Amino acid sequence: MFTGLIREIATAKSYHNNILTLNAIYKPRLGDSIAVNGICLTVIAISEGGFSVELADETRKIIDLSRLSGKVHIEPAMKMGDRFDGHIVQGHIDTVGKVYKIKKQQNGVDFYIKVDPKYLDEIIPKGSIAIDGVSLTVNSVYTDSFRLTIIPHTIKNTIIKDYKIGTKVNIETDIFAKYIKHILGFKKDKKTSWDEIDRRLFTY
Repeated sequence: MFTGLIREIATAKSYHNNILTLNAIYKPRLGDSIAVNGICLTVIAISEGGFSVELADETRKIIDLSRLSGKVHIEPAMKMGDRFDGHIVQGHIDTVGKVYKIKKQQNGVDFYIKVDPKYLDEIIPKGSIAIDGVSLTVNSVYTDSFRLTIIPHTIKNTIIKDYKIGTKVNIETDIFAKYIKHILGFKKDKKTSWDEIDRRLFTY
């Protein structure tokens, strides 16, 4: 599990035969889980100045492989007893979105991101979302997109500062919204009370 608070901006050194090798200051151990641009991956090799992770077939079907180059976010998995900031992030990418509008504000920048409409009921106004692994708050949701307002500190310390019109981003929607959607879908032919949803949600 992750929190969406980026530990470091690393550099993708190579991607070959489903193995991604990174140059990074952070030193993981073999077998550690680490999120790379929001994707939960396993460390399979340690090298001087970095480490390597392997991408599963399912992961490669969802993400935009062109993003496995240049600068990337990394976040180690939470340890028991760590302070919990950000929000609950699993490192399971749901879909890829595309930046279609960027608008500067007085104290931040609005990013408008298009997404497959079937994911919009998992994206909630004022709810949480992970974009390339960064924990963010959704400001507005539209028919085929949503809006984020990014503060200067986050822009300065993440690769969001490099986003342009057309940039593709990894999206992990809100975990609780997904659970509720699943429960309601599973029970669509039966009457489901909110008490039952609460009970099922917190027993996952």
